[in-house]
Amino acid sequence: MLCFELHQPLRLRQWPSNYRLSDFPAESLLESYFDYEFTGAIFRRACSKSYFPATKLLLELIQESKKRSKPFKLGFSLSGNFIEQCERFEPRLLDIFRDLVGTGCVELLAETYYHSLACFFEGSKEFENQIKMHQSLIDRLFGYRPNTFQNTEMIYSNVIAKRAEQLGFSGIFTEGTERILGWRSPNFVYRPRGCTRIKLLMRNYQLTDDIGFRFSLRTWSGWPLTADKFARWLSDTPGDSVNIFMDFETLGEHHWEPTGIFEFFRHLPLELFRYPHLNCATPRETIQRHEVVGEVDVPDSNPVSWADLERDTSAWLLNKMQLDSFERLRRLESRLEDLGNPTLLKAWRYLQTSDHIYYMSTKTGGTGEVHSYFSPYSSANVAYANFERVISDLEQRVGIARHTR
Repeated sequence: MLCFELHQPLRLRQWPSNYRLSDFPAESLLESYFDYEFTGAIFRRACSKSYFPATKLLLELIQESKKRSKPFKLGFSLSGNFIEQCERFEPRLLDIFRDLVGTGCVELLAETYYHSLACFFEGSKEFENQIKMHQSLIDRLFGYRPNTFQNTEMIYSNVIAKRAEQLGFSGIFTEGTERILGWRSPNFVYRPRGCTRIKLLMRNYQLTDDIGFRFSLRTWSGWPLTADKFARWLSDTPGDSVNIFMDFETLGEHHWEPTGIFEFFRHLPLELFRYPHLNCATPRETIQRHEVVGEVDVPDSNPVSWADLERDTSAWLLNKMQLDSFERLRRLESRLEDLGNPTLLKAWRYLQTSDHIYYMSTKTGGTGEVHSYFSPYSSANVAYANFERVISDLEQRVGIARHTR
C-alpha cells in the first residue's frame, strides 16, 4: 500500500520589534499574525517542483494501469491547512485531486483539520471537533467520507485509537516501530488494545525511508534505488501488507527531479506487477481483506509517532519552550468557550498547527538538522519568541473580549 501526507502550515509573520500587535484592528487579526504572502510563495514553489508534476504523474499511472488487470492504487492524507492553501493559492491543484479521487483508485484519509496536537488536550472535544471539521471539508470538496484515520504525524496511543473507533473509523495508521511491535512485523493488520472493531495499519518505516530519506544519498549502500530493485525488495518482504507512507514532497522537493525520483515512480507500477503476488490496495481495501493477527498495546503515557529517530512526541513536547507554548494553547480553549468570536477561534486553531512547536526543538545531530531544514527561523529561541509574542497578544484579546461581552 502506498500513501502520501500533504500538509503545509500557515506560517507566522516575523514583525520588527517596534511593531505592537495590539495596535492591529480585530478585522485584520489573521493577517497581522500570519504571513500569507510568505506561505503562498512556499506553496507555489512546492506546486511547481512537486505537487503539480507528481499529481499529474500519479493520475497518468492510474489511468494507464486501469487498462491492465492490476490497477495502481494509493491513499492521500490532506490536512485542512493544505486544502485551504490549495483554494487560496492554486485551486487547479484541487481539480487534479478530484480527478484522482474520481478514478476510484484513490482513498482520502481523515486527520485533524489543523494538523494539531489536540489529541493531548485533556477533557477536551477539540480533537474530535477538528476531525469532524476535516471530514466535512473532504465531503464538501470531494463528495467523499473518509474511512481511515491518520492522526497528526502518526501520533498514536490506545486512547487515540479508541477515540477514532468511537468516531466510526474502520482503520487507523501509526508507525511500525520496534518500540511497540518488538519482534513482530509491521506488515500485518493488528487490533489496538481496548478496541473491538477498528484495525491498526502499521507504516513500514524502513522501506519508506529508503525512498523518503535515502533515495538520493550516494553514500547509501542501496544507491541507486531503481524501481525494479525496490519492487524486488517488496516481493521478498513477508507479510499481508507492506505499507509505504511518506511526505508527498518526497517527489520533487526533498528529492529534486534530477535525482530520478519521478522516473522511479513512473516505472514502479510496471515493476511491481511483474510479481504475481504483488498488488496495490487502498487502506480501506487492506482493512477489508486482512484479518487481525494480534493486539498492539501503546500506553497513553508513552505515545508513538513517525517523527525523528525516537518516534515519540519529543519533536514537539520536550523542552521548556515547547511545553510552555503547548500549555498556553491548551489553557486558551476554556477561555474561548462560548465567546462566539470566530476570528479569535480561528487564530487559536491556526496556532495549534504542530509545525509552530516543532520549530522550537533544540535537538542536535541529524535530527536537529531535519528540524532546521523545515524551520523558517534562525534558531529555536527565535521561533519561540515569535510564537510567544503572538500567543500573548491572542491571550490579551481573548481576555478583553470576555470582559466586554
